Amino acid sequence: MSTQIPVSHMAFVRARAGRSAELGARLSALIEPSRSAPGCLSFSLQHSQCDPELWLVSGFWANQQAMTAYFGTPAMEIFAELVQELVVNSLDFHTFKDVSADQARGQSGSWVHKMAG
Repeated sequence: MSTQIPVSHMAFVRARAGRSAELGARLSALIEPSRSAPGCLSFSLQHSQCDPELWLVSGFWANQQAMTAYFGTPAMEIFAELVQELVVNSLDFHTFKDVSADQARGQSGSWVHKMAG
């Protein structure tokens, strides 16, 4: 029997000058559908307190399978749309998994990976 390991994603999304309010409004459309996605433990949209152009989209998932399935949903198309429509200046997207103390000290080959960005 395999152990399910919680995973998460974080996307730092920087708006083009003058487009932050639009970016926030469009990203906010992700909140409810994401929170109701199978395996979603939490999902949030945050706005930087010191950089008005920077937004953080983060999700915490029960396991890799749930997060990967979510990435294949139509909701994720919003990121491509925002880039194509020049609303986004940059998008830095990462996925993470829990690690043991030994793994964190570098005593294992299993590491957090950068998915894209």
